[in-house]
Parts: sequence; C-alpha cells; structure tokens
Amino acid sequence: MPKSLKKSCSAQTSISRYFGGLSSSTVPQFGTNKSPAEQQLSRGKKKLSPGDGFGLPTKRAKLSVQNLPVEDLNCEPSSFQSNTKTPVISSRGAAGLCSSTLEKLKGFTCSTEAGDGASSKICDGGSSIRPPQDVTEQHSNTNKLHQPGEEDEEEGDVEEKGGSRFAASKQAFHFSQFANSGGRGGVVRFADLSPPSDSNAPSKRSKKVFTPLEQQVIQLKQQHPDALLAVECGYKYRFFGEDAEIAAKELNIFCHLDHNFMTCSIPTHRLFVHVRRLVSHGHKVGVVKQTETSAIKASGANKSALFARQLSALYTKSTLVGEGILTDHVNPVCSLGAVEGGVCGDVVSDPPDSFLLCISESWDKVKKQLTVGLVAVQPSTGDVLLDCFPDDASRSELEGRVLKINPVEILHCVQSHVFALVALATTADKATESLKAATPSNTQADDRVRVEKRDSAQFEFASAMNTATEFYCHAQEKGVALALSSVASLESPVICCLGPLIQYLQEFNLERVLRSESSFRRLSCESEGMILGAATLRNLEILNNQTDGGLKGSLLWVLDHTRTSFGKRLMRKWVSQPLTDPQSLSERQDAVQEILESPSLTLSSIKSLLSHLPDLERGICSIYHKKCSTQEFYLISSGLSRLGLELQALLPAIQSQISSALLRGLLLDTDLLAPAHSHLKVLNEKAAKSGNKTELFSDLSGFPVLQERREQIQTVINEIQDHRKEVRLTLKTPALDYTSVSGQEFLIEVKNSRSSTVPPDWVKISSTKAVGRYHSPLLVERYKKLLQLREQLLLDCQKEWTNFLDQFGEHYHTMKRAISHLATMDCLFSLAEVAKQGDYCRPEVCEGQRQIMIRDGRHPAIDLLMGDHNQYVPNLTELQGDGRRTMIITGPNMGGKSSYIRQVALICVMAQMGSYVPACEARLGMLDGVYTRMGASDNIYKGRNHFSCNDHSLVILDELGRGTSTHDGIAIAYATLEYFIRDVKALTLFVTHYPPLCELERVYPEHVSNFHMAFLLNEPDINTDDGEVQPEFITFLYQLTEGAAGRSYGLNVARLADIPVPILHTAACKARELENTVNARRRTKKLLSDLLSISDRSSLMAWLQSTLHWCNTRKTHTLQSVNDPAQRRIHTEFQKYKLVLE
Repeated sequence: MPKSLKKSCSAQTSISRYFGGLSSSTVPQFGTNKSPAEQQLSRGKKKLSPGDGFGLPTKRAKLSVQNLPVEDLNCEPSSFQSNTKTPVISSRGAAGLCSSTLEKLKGFTCSTEAGDGASSKICDGGSSIRPPQDVTEQHSNTNKLHQPGEEDEEEGDVEEKGGSRFAASKQAFHFSQFANSGGRGGVVRFADLSPPSDSNAPSKRSKKVFTPLEQQVIQLKQQHPDALLAVECGYKYRFFGEDAEIAAKELNIFCHLDHNFMTCSIPTHRLFVHVRRLVSHGHKVGVVKQTETSAIKASGANKSALFARQLSALYTKSTLVGEGILTDHVNPVCSLGAVEGGVCGDVVSDPPDSFLLCISESWDKVKKQLTVGLVAVQPSTGDVLLDCFPDDASRSELEGRVLKINPVEILHCVQSHVFALVALATTADKATESLKAATPSNTQADDRVRVEKRDSAQFEFASAMNTATEFYCHAQEKGVALALSSVASLESPVICCLGPLIQYLQEFNLERVLRSESSFRRLSCESEGMILGAATLRNLEILNNQTDGGLKGSLLWVLDHTRTSFGKRLMRKWVSQPLTDPQSLSERQDAVQEILESPSLTLSSIKSLLSHLPDLERGICSIYHKKCSTQEFYLISSGLSRLGLELQALLPAIQSQISSALLRGLLLDTDLLAPAHSHLKVLNEKAAKSGNKTELFSDLSGFPVLQERREQIQTVINEIQDHRKEVRLTLKTPALDYTSVSGQEFLIEVKNSRSSTVPPDWVKISSTKAVGRYHSPLLVERYKKLLQLREQLLLDCQKEWTNFLDQFGEHYHTMKRAISHLATMDCLFSLAEVAKQGDYCRPEVCEGQRQIMIRDGRHPAIDLLMGDHNQYVPNLTELQGDGRRTMIITGPNMGGKSSYIRQVALICVMAQMGSYVPACEARLGMLDGVYTRMGASDNIYKGRNHFSCNDHSLVILDELGRGTSTHDGIAIAYATLEYFIRDVKALTLFVTHYPPLCELERVYPEHVSNFHMAFLLNEPDINTDDGEVQPEFITFLYQLTEGAAGRSYGLNVARLADIPVPILHTAACKARELENTVNARRRTKKLLSDLLSISDRSSLMAWLQSTLHWCNTRKTHTLQSVNDPAQRRIHTEFQKYKLVLE
C-alpha cells in the first residue's frame, strides 16, 4: 500500500472519524486534523493496517472469550474520485440505530463518485469524541487478538491484500452495516462472542483490541445475558453493544460507535427515570456500579488497575423496589396529588398493582383432571396470593384469576401451555385480550405483561420442594418465618410455583417477602366472596370499560373516591370480590352509614389525615427489603409518626363518638404506629432529606463505629488547622487562611508577586493571573488521609444504614397491619362519598332468601355519566326464587335491554360489597355468583360458555342463539332457557329477539314473565304513490313494561346508523313482503289443521264460514296463486265445500 495513501487514511479529522467520514485527499475535511498524540490516544497501541484508516479491519477473526479475539468483517471502501454526490439511503434504519442517530449521520455524509456510478455511503473509523472514562481505560490493551483454527499469515501479506481490495473496490457502503449481526465494520455484538476456546488451539492475530473496560463489560454480559446493563463510568451510566442500541431506541437518545461497541450514556442523576422507562417496555435492566472509590483505590496496591464493578441491582416490571428507584419524582410512594398534578410528567406511572404471577399445571391421568396452581407476589407491597383449582382445556378459571390479580409479569415453565393464555394479556383489559393471538393495535408497550420463561426442571415437585425447604430452614426471622409444616401442607401445584418463585426473587434480593406466613392468603374461596368470572368482569365493565379499556365508565370508576394509593388497591379488591358473609357485610354497611350520617367532626378529621399521604404500603416494604433511600425513609416514617400521634390525640373522641364496631376496631389500634416515631427521632431531618448519610444520625451514641471514624476525621482536620501557624510564619502572612476552589480544600493562596516566598517543596494545585494555590507536603499527606477517611466513613455509614433499616424491618408486619387499617378506612370513606351522590339507598341483603327487588333502579355508571339532570329512566325489578324467577325481555334494538340487565347485576354487586345502591329501595338475597353471556363475545370453540351456577346465582343471557340460522338459534335459546327454568332454578334475565321464546310464559306461568322495553311507533309503514314502503320511526321510552314486543324494528336502527334512504326503502318493502308471506303460511297451516280435525257437520260449517271470512278479508276468493302444496290442498277442499255452503 502506498505510504501517501496510508498517511491520508490515518489523518482522519475528529468529526469525520466520529460520524464515519472517509478520509481522502479529494474529500473535504470537517474540522481540524488530529494531532499525532490524539491519534495515538484514540488507537492505543494498535498498529494501523490499510483498513484501519477507515475503521474497517481487512481480516475476519472470530471472537473468543478467554483470549478475547474479535470478529472483524471485510469492508470494501471505494476509491474516491470526484464530483457527483449521491445521498445516503438506508431502508432498514441502520439495523436498529435510532432515528435521531441516522438524521445526524445524514448531515455528515462523505460523498464520492464510484467508478461504476454506485452511490456513496458512510464508513466509520471509530469515534474520536468519547465520554470521559477511567484514566486507565483511555489506553487499549497491548495484547493482540487471535483467531483459533486458521493458518497464520504475515502482516505484510494482509496489508497487501487489503490494499489490493481497496484499489479494486468500486462499491461504497453504509454506516448502518456496522450494526448488522456479525460485527461488520468493526462493531462487536455480544451475540457474536464465542464460548471460551482452547488456549492451545492455533490462532491468528487480529488488529482489533478490547479496552479493559470492554473486557469487563463482556464478562458482566456473559453473567447476565438477558439484562440490559447500565454500567457506571464516572458521572454517567453507559450501555454497550446491543444494549446500547435498544436503550437508544427506547429512550430516544444518541447511540454511537466507541472502540469496538456501540454505546450510549445517561447521567447518573437521571438513572432511575430511564430505568423505569426501559422496564415499562418489558426489559430486564441491570445496574452495574463501581465498588471502589478513587481515594481508597489510590492508596491500595491496585491503584493503576481498572475500577472494580459488579451488578448492584436488577429491575423488571414487578421488582421496581430499591434505593433511588422510588425517589426523584418517579416515586410510587409520592402522593397521588403530585402525580395528578403533573410533577411526574416525564415518568411512566405505576399500575394499581405490580404482581409477579407464577403458574404451574399438573395432569392427573387417573382422574383425567387438570389442576392449576398459582402463587402471585407483589414485592413492592408484600402481598402474597396462592391458589390451587381444577380447570379445563379452556383455562377459564385461570383467566378469571389472572384478571383479578392483574399481573405485570408472569413466570412460567418453558413448556407450559399457559403461555397462550396469558403471554399476550394486557393490563388495560386482560379479560378481553388474554385469549387473542395478538394484542390490539392501540395497546401501548408499557401495558403489556412481561413473560419470564424458566427451565421446566425448576417446576418439578422434587426440585421445588428442595428449594422451599432450604429457603425456610435458613430463614433468620424468628416468629414470622413460614413453618416447614405449613409449606408441606400446601398443594403440590402450589409448591411447584413456590420453588421457582423463590429462585427468581433471589436474583433481585427480594425473597424476604416470602418468609412470613401472615403475608399469605388464598386468592379465592367460595365461602369468602361472590364469584365474578372473567366474562362477568368484562361484560359488566366492573374494572375497565369495553370501549378503550380505561377506567372511566366502569363500576370501579363510580366507587373509587379513595385518597391514598394503598386505599385504591384495596378498593379494586373489594369491587372484584364482593362479600358473602352476612356479618362482615353488615359491619361494612353500618360503618358507611355512620360516616354518612354522623354529625361528629372526628371522622372528618380522620378523613383529612389521609390526604396527601405517600404510598406507605410500598414504602415500608422497600424498607423491609433494605433497599430504601434516606429521603424515602424520612417520608414514610414521618408520615407514619404523624398519623400515629394525631390518631392518639383523637382516641377520646373516637371512643365516645363512634359506635360502629368496624370503625372502632380500625381506629383504636393506634399502638401499631409507635415504632415509626422512635426511629424517626434518631434521624437528622436536613441530612435525611438531602441524602447525606454521613450526617444522618443525630445521636451517635448507638453507632460507635461512626463515632470513632468521626473522631479520626476531626483529628486530621485539627492537624491541618494547626498547620496554618507554620504556613503563616513561612509566608510571613499573619492573617492567612485556607481557601477552597472547585472542591479542592485547604489551599494556600499566594499572590504571584510574592511567589518567591513559596518553598520549593510545595505542590502547586492551581493558579490564576493574580494568585497561585499550593499544598505543603504536610497538607498533601494529611489531605490525602482525610479523603480516605471520608470515603471510609461513607462506607461505614452505608453499613450502619443497612443495619438501621433491618431494625426497622422487624416491625414490618405490625406497621403493615396498621396501613391495612388505614386502607380500609379510606375505602369506607369512598363508599360514603358514593352514597352522597343522591337517590342512593342502603340495600337490605337477606341471607337464605332468593329474591331481587329493586325499586327505581338505575345504572350506576350511565347515571353518573349523564350528569345531575335525572335523565336516566329508572325501572322496577322483581324476581322471586320460589315465584317468578325468570324475566324474558324483548323490544326494539337499542331500546335499553342490555343496559337494564347490566344495571340489575351491578346493583347486586354493589350491595354485596357494602355500598349504597342507585335505587329508592332494594331488598336482595345473598348471591354466590353472577354469570353472564352477552352479545357476540363467543368463545364456543374454546369452551368458554359454561356456567357453574346454582339456585343462589344470578344469570344474565343476552341474545343467546345469534350467529346461526333462525330455527337453530330459536331451538338453542329455547332449550337453554327451559333448562335454567326447570333444572337450575337460578334468578335469570334473558334478552332475546325470538318471539317464540315468549311462549314459555304459558308453559311455566308461575316462574316466567315477559317484559319489553316500551317505545312509541311514531310513523308506521306508509305506502307512497310510487309503491315504496317507508320504514317505521321509533321513539324509545326505556321503560320496562309487562308483555312481549311483537317486533324488533331493526330498520329504525338502520336509519339511526345513516344507512342510505334507497336501501331503507328496499329493506322496508322486502320486510313487508316476507312478513306477509310468513303470516299467510301460518294462517294456511292453521286452517288445514282445523279442517283435518273436523268430525261433524256443525264444525265443518263453522270452518267454512271462518275461511270465507278470511278470504273476503284478504280479497282473494281463490288460492290459485298460492304455490304452497298445503295451501293448494286447502283450496281444493274449500272449492268442494263452497257449493254446499252456498
């Protein structure tokens, strides 16, 4: 290769090298040329090859782990000639580079004209503008990289071949090639790193060298291949390789090439803002921190080595717990008002729950029964749910539980069939989307559930049991650890979930939450609450609306007036699992009534205490995990202490003015908050709020290690202060004092005019035009010692802080119980707010009775959405288990039938959760479940239309039988409804457009009644002059009325949908024709049936007269135009007897 060309290749400008510009004497250079020193710094000790001038090694070398070879792909730059400039075009978006990167690259395109007219492209030789690193990381490793398994070649041969390729090449290339798999263009990807190779294998030298930092990153990435690693480098955190490309895309930050890896960076103070954004998109994020400080490292034996780093924290959607992750305006513990007020505008908001759900399945070959076990844990609050239940192939039982738990992350076996059910579920509307093969297009990425697959061996019973046994045997918390006997008593599928869950949480140091038996509770028992399946929660819009999956318009939206985050989570549980215990229900109703009617100011004072509280439940759990920052601890402990003191002051008023047993039990147990006050007194408020752990503890008598370290620091400071006398004598300046500039302390400032008085052994630290600043030899030594002691103090303070959190954590279960009481109070206040909305009444729920009597009932959500104008039409509902227990509801389309039956079901749900209901009067029996099948939400092929109801259930069926032929639909609907009437005997609301079903009222008059939604027929069908038939016009009255409706008036709905008028006219004419034909057939068949039953002359004469009257009415004395054989037969008989009659 000619030297002149080699020289031009090495003389890269900083900008062109940074953005991949090709160097050539014919190409304009951007910026100034780099000095030889700068070139040597950017390349380290790597020798230039022809390709190195372009950042493109000419030989491939497969990367290995131990001797760190890297794979360099061939790159063939074109020779540069002149004039024509062709834009850079990349259809793929630079193989994963973010758009902002590409836009910047387009502005720095090196334009050339290839000999064959090929378009010019960008080539990169590595970045010469790099973020600051460790000093030792600025230089490359001198070790060369080798490729095993290939014959060695002379370096000259390599250069010669590279030069020939360069001279012969006529093709340009894109910067986007650098990000392609295989490490093209000098970029190394973690996926290209091979497993460690045999050190004895033959190898070939490569021109690529990994820096010490890159070697360290490779080792960390091999230990945690599934996590995006944010590596602490000085004042920023950096991502490398594929992690950098992903982070740049998700965070919309700049990604560039630095040495061998793509990289991007974020500032340290914004770490957890970006961590939460990455986690919200489903990524697992690891934070790698430096484990050495500069002062302590400088005094050690390895002061010239790389800073030691290790993984300090891992985060996923369900494990966002830890120091810093809950502060700096990304805090789930911050008050709701701060979030709603826009303080946290740049942060992804937390879902109401952040459960991690683990699922296992077992198949009993003998019983042919599928059993599903699940354990759900919320590390941020300490809640643990477990359940074991039989299920079928449709997983309908599991679907209902997944909807109630609302997980953000699911842990399951790789071979599990559950993945098809839950992997694509979304927190916005799991019941709707959990069984679909794809998530709706409008679902945001941060709504998706993260799915973690684990090895199937972890889910085997023997392995899971061994894991659980070892975990609980080593539990150190006496009195709160889950006993092994309790673990052994759990069902096998539950244990198969518990084992993998323990292993998974141990990766995050969050397994402590599983040690307490008091945190465990069964998800669902039939004796504990009303059964609301997934279809019911979806169809009744209990947790989310069906329009956009949001909260507005749902029952939870109507009832949730809570003021705290922990109260909001509890309200969701209340709504999804109403009570079936009469005593608990009565206590809750009594508490709501007393809050509503009591004139006492005590309850108002307590309600005001709940305003602007942080998320205490998550806060104490963060303390329990020993991952709490000082700011968060002070926020939580001060809130708990204030609540405890103020409730203590209200004790006399509570005892004398409150009579509800539930309220008294919740408010009189104030001693639970006492530990918070005792721990708060130890802290220095100012230091806690600023995060200064060195000044955190106001009284050091309980911290002897910190007291000793403080004394050592003070001793050094006193020595430095005493040294001023000697300095003053030396400089002959009696008033001299130390100064501090830019973080440098104890500087001796001397005017330049008096610099001759400075001893030669003093060290000059800095200077200005007027003064110079120095350290004497004693100051250099003492100041170095002072820095070491200060950094050691930081380490000691961190250790004492962890011990302090551990001591506070001993009271975790006590304070969690107190916060649970506060959450219950918040929900009771919320239900009282609902009762104040007007025309709400306290329902009478009677145990053992099967009835629903609702006078002037209204739909809670629609009534609220329509405002205070009383526009919603109330209706009466009466169902008796021993009497008329089935209502068949007909009427026009859009007449309000579906809203009415939803209204009845929602009022029953509200009544059994202890709320007042929108009605003038309500007397209800205790229901064990509500079952719905509404509209077109069929999943028949998946077996999702079966009910497990009984005579104490409420069943709602809307338009059953649709989607098939008329006769089949009527047959299915008729048979199903008759089965519920005769066999199930459940309280049933049946909406239909099939008139034959109304005949069941005659068959079962004691149990069935027909109703329809009233309407006015304003414009009946009118024949116009041109023979067209006008469709009818309906006015809806939305009033439930006895009797069946004759028609559904579907053309009226077509008019409301703006169907073109000609189509409506044609449809009306066709509907009239079909109706006449059907009526004629029915009349003809009836006449024939009557004729065949005639046995005497008098009956015959009567039949003839009625037939003649019918014919005269129809203006047809013959039936010759009728083609139906039965009608022709009547015509024949009619003609035979007509003469006799005349």
